[in-house]
Amino acid sequence: MNTNPNLNLTASPHIRSNNTTKGIMLDVIIALLPTTVFGVFMFKLQAALIIVVTVLSCILSETVFNMVMHKKNTIGDLSCIVTGLILALNMPPTVDLYIPVLGGIFAIVVAKMLFGGLGQNFMNPALAGRCFLLISFTSQMSKYVDVDGFTTATPLALAKQSVFSYSLADMFLGTIPGTIGEVSTLALLLGAIYLLIKKVITIDIPLVYILSFTIFILLFGGNNSTDFRYIYTEVLGGGLMFGAFFMANDYVTSPVTSFGRVIYAIFLGVLTGLFRVFGKFPEGVSYAILTGNLLVPLIESITIPRPFGKEGK
Repeated sequence: MNTNPNLNLTASPHIRSNNTTKGIMLDVIIALLPTTVFGVFMFKLQAALIIVVTVLSCILSETVFNMVMHKKNTIGDLSCIVTGLILALNMPPTVDLYIPVLGGIFAIVVAKMLFGGLGQNFMNPALAGRCFLLISFTSQMSKYVDVDGFTTATPLALAKQSVFSYSLADMFLGTIPGTIGEVSTLALLLGAIYLLIKKVITIDIPLVYILSFTIFILLFGGNNSTDFRYIYTEVLGGGLMFGAFFMANDYVTSPVTSFGRVIYAIFLGVLTGLFRVFGKFPEGVSYAILTGNLLVPLIESITIPRPFGKEGK
């Protein structure tokens, strides 16, 4: 029994933070606004409809699941909105509206709620939803348009043929074909800077991921590896910047140790390079991050320090 009035006995945890899940998710939503607004500006009404439909699909999926399972509704933590927004921004602006509905249902119900909800999912739900759609609706998920609405190849697809039709300014500003949220590096960096300032994310995983991928491209890019146009197309094109800052460092599906995070990021960079350089398709960020998510338990098992006094096996 505590007889000292100067000492307080309380249940753990004894170190507390003012950060909440809702607050963190709200910061992520704010950080995604620049690329969301730019995507709607670039791709007009259809992009806006896809975003709204995907987010609503995720909200309704989580609500209905909790009702059916007689659980407390968890949409108040805003995580389903973040999942819907990231999933929508990973879609081409031309898909039929039933596709984001199915993607939202899969992301929330299959990849998140069936594993226990937020904090217990072993892979990023938005990326799981995107990969499900890529496999199920390959033609629609691979159809891209330019700023004028004409179907065209992405810079990454052209780079595979050693064709470089877009300048560094085009790639950085975002006047290129691609998914709704990945085209503007500038908009993505504005959001990333906000998250870094708010200390929602740290720079280690994004920086190591991008650097390791760039080194891989320089070493194994073949004849194009000495062409600056090829390098900036690979780094700024596709989902690398989006994935590095908004998906690879997801709290639940990335390692907690400093060394583990470096290993994880290097693995993502190398695997993304393998998919892009030696794979059939020009992209590979989503599959690389999902594969990395699956390896996180192994990475943590070899990088978490052994407690003092505990003998190794």
